[in-house]
Amino acid sequence: MEIIKNTHIQKPPAKSRGFFVYFCIMEKQTYIYGIRAVIEAIEAKETLDKIFIQKGLQGDLIKALENLIRKQGLNTSYVPVEKLDRLAKQHNNHQGVVASISPIEFHELDPFVESVLETKEAPLFLLLDQLSDVRNFGAIIRTASCTGVDAIIIQKKGAAPVTADTIKTSAGAAFQVPIIKVDHLKDAVFHLQACGIQVVAATEKAKNDLYEVSFTGPTAIVMGSEDIGITPSILKVANAQAKLPMQGPISSLNVSVACGVFLYEAVRQRK
Repeated sequence: MEIIKNTHIQKPPAKSRGFFVYFCIMEKQTYIYGIRAVIEAIEAKETLDKIFIQKGLQGDLIKALENLIRKQGLNTSYVPVEKLDRLAKQHNNHQGVVASISPIEFHELDPFVESVLETKEAPLFLLLDQLSDVRNFGAIIRTASCTGVDAIIIQKKGAAPVTADTIKTSAGAAFQVPIIKVDHLKDAVFHLQACGIQVVAATEKAKNDLYEVSFTGPTAIVMGSEDIGITPSILKVANAQAKLPMQGPISSLNVSVACGVFLYEAVRQRK
């Protein structure tokens, strides 16, 4: 299995309150090239963030890879060969398949939630429903770190990957805030509710403002995607819905900004 790791670390020291803080900026990612290499990586339980497959690729080997992808529920995108050429750059023998390795380790839902509930009376979780922009993801991770979120829960398929841009935008918080990947976000909602955690959906369709909802108890806040918001099936099963009061002619905020407002309202109520 051939793994090409192309990473550059910068560590400019910044003095703050008597401490030296180091910022780690990942400018490039780790990629695996080739069908067999990606198959081996999946079988070896590598944490693959996303698999890019050339459109129209045929053959028994690619079918074997696609079967593995379906069984594991891995995040996959079918792209033109030009996209793969850009990812591979000097590595020409990508065979129509390139996979990116996540720079972080992901957690399992059930044991993680159980461990948090053993130590905290009112944990705070954040669920991201099909968020697709990596910079929005990074900004949300950063805010989650600042507001004491215990974990961020995302879906394996369709969610924004953890890329170099995600890490950079998060200011390194992606290495601090646990991220949980699940097969289906709705199942995660049911599990949290069974554990006594209320699920609050952030949606402009809500009747109540977020200031009318209590965030003092065990809570999970759901934020939707940039284009369509929260999936209707998740809206139906949420314990509560809440919206931001909008005063001007613009009817919505960027999802990372809206998420910050919700999280800091939870902080305010819990102080």
